[in-house]
Amino acid sequence: MRRMISFLAGLAVALATVVVVASPASAHGYISDPPSRQAMCAERRVPNCGQIIWEPQSVEGPKGLRNCSGGDARWAPLDDETKPWPATNVGDTVTFKWLIEARHATSTWEYYVGNTRIALFDDHGREPGSTVTHTVSLGGRTGRIKVLAIWNIADTANAFYNCVDLQVGPGGGDPSPSPSPSPTTRPSPSPSPTSSPTSSPTGNWTAGTAYKSGDVVVYNGVTYRCLQAHTALAGWEPPNVPALWQRVG
Repeated sequence: MRRMISFLAGLAVALATVVVVASPASAHGYISDPPSRQAMCAERRVPNCGQIIWEPQSVEGPKGLRNCSGGDARWAPLDDETKPWPATNVGDTVTFKWLIEARHATSTWEYYVGNTRIALFDDHGREPGSTVTHTVSLGGRTGRIKVLAIWNIADTANAFYNCVDLQVGPGGGDPSPSPSPSPTTRPSPSPSPTSSPTSSPTGNWTAGTAYKSGDVVVYNGVTYRCLQAHTALAGWEPPNVPALWQRVG
């Protein structure tokens, strides 16, 4: 009887170990600035992106890939180079900002242009905060380039993938007209508003709410005006996305 109990206990431990190893990463995150392709889709600045407009933080796949979709068919539009991806104007040094919606122990962050790794940041298994920034040199490259950023999770076989389209120096622009608006840089904080700075707030900012240009909200006691129509997402609070909200009071 004692031998049977020992066997069952050992079996339970083995099964628990398998479950822990096979469980997927609980981490989620994406680059919001300069806006990654999934951020552009979520902002409705690129057409026909599919499901990614609701889940810009969920582009996860096995480590070692070199594509924008993480090898997941749900996010395949991110690999489509024929889409009119806007390119953000930058200099040779760029600071990439990640919004982390679910934190997880991290091994490394990698940045690639083509097959060349241009930056590596080693977190040694630390858990990130709600935002992470990395300042990366583009190595003197000019013109339009695509940066692939990879967040490698420490205790799983998975990583999160983001592609960011950049215009380094003058020239370039969108490859083709995109839905309104279609800027090649992030929108200016002072477009012609549809309401005056003294407009009464429509209420507190709330994730999941569809806002239109000119709507005025309050977040943490500060008033903001909507610059572009969009559906609010957690992590896209007004102070985090100046492309969407202008502080007015």
